Amino acid sequence: MAILFVMALSFQVHSQLTPQNSHLTTNQAPLTISLITCYPGEEIYELCGHSAIRVRGQGIDSVWNYGIFDFNQPNFVYRFVKGETDYRGASYPFKWFMPEYIQTGRKVVEQDLNLTPQEVKKLLGILRTSVLPENAVYRYNYIKDNCSLRILNAMDSATDVKIIYPDSVRYGTYRDEMRAYHEGYPWYQFGIDLALGSGLDQKTGTREEMFVPIEVMRNAASAHFADGRPLVKATRVLNTGRENAVLPPTPWFLAPIFWAWILTLIIACVVAWNIINQKLYLPLYGVWFFMLGLAGCLIAFLVFVSVHESTSPNVLIFWLNPLQFLFTISMGIRKLRVLSFVMAYYNIIAVGILLVTSPFLTQSFNPAFYPLMLSTFALACSYAIIRNKSSYRRR
Repeated sequence: MAILFVMALSFQVHSQLTPQNSHLTTNQAPLTISLITCYPGEEIYELCGHSAIRVRGQGIDSVWNYGIFDFNQPNFVYRFVKGETDYRGASYPFKWFMPEYIQTGRKVVEQDLNLTPQEVKKLLGILRTSVLPENAVYRYNYIKDNCSLRILNAMDSATDVKIIYPDSVRYGTYRDEMRAYHEGYPWYQFGIDLALGSGLDQKTGTREEMFVPIEVMRNAASAHFADGRPLVKATRVLNTGRENAVLPPTPWFLAPIFWAWILTLIIACVVAWNIINQKLYLPLYGVWFFMLGLAGCLIAFLVFVSVHESTSPNVLIFWLNPLQFLFTISMGIRKLRVLSFVMAYYNIIAVGILLVTSPFLTQSFNPAFYPLMLSTFALACSYAIIRNKSSYRRR
């Protein structure tokens, strides 16, 4: 990806300094503009596929790609988590575009757009303007401004006649759509469900669901202009490949839901032993609430610092927050034991409310969250019960 970034940038700069692209504005031969859809690949950022625009005609065959990013940019991971995800649009020869998808065995489909000469000219002008140095970099948003939506917005701006897409909702929310495309990557979806809040659970229509390239292709095939023209006049497969060139499905015994229940079973056994013997195995409590505190630091950062649109509000912060560190610290220090009681009762109340109300909340929980919340609730209850009894005996 970094190599492609450099090549595309070099081509752009060169093309803007020389007359190589001057034929784009001539009327010597008609140009065809088409939508390119690449099916999912095995990398996480490839799971929903990819969209691009192709422009071809006499003496030209170029691609316009809005999905270029560089892992080698300074502080890439931190900036990505914070929401400062800068992507770049670029134009370069189409022959540079296809080898990656041929090599990885991914299916690629081309749909010729049924545009008038005036619409072609206007769309081409929009595309060229979008990749100028002052416009090429944009703040990427996974569900509101990505490679597919950039193309849809350009198409809308280039046509005076409205494009009408079929009124068919396949998923209903952003999160449900992601889960469908991430089905074989349960740990990745677990992370998304942890980090992204109720913004992902907004109701979606056809247009909103087209943040996924495959959905753009499907809906474009049935779309038409208000004047009756079909949006797509021809469709061809550029690379047969596989429609789902992803990794094999994660075995059930490696999925987060399985390990969450295994962990909960272990904790249930320890809690039962603690209650029977009226003793606390403090290392387990310390490690558990320390891990909750660590996860809480990430959630708090995403809620209060990140500019990602969908990270806040996130009701999981009532369970996963930095205050859990106080439980770990205070439970082993006699002078701070009151604080440990406060945190125990806090978890009983907060986690109990989440468990009871989760079916009625806007935010959808990952199935693996429930056993983990049950573990937290059981540990907090057993701590409060045993500590209370030991305090009463000392009196």
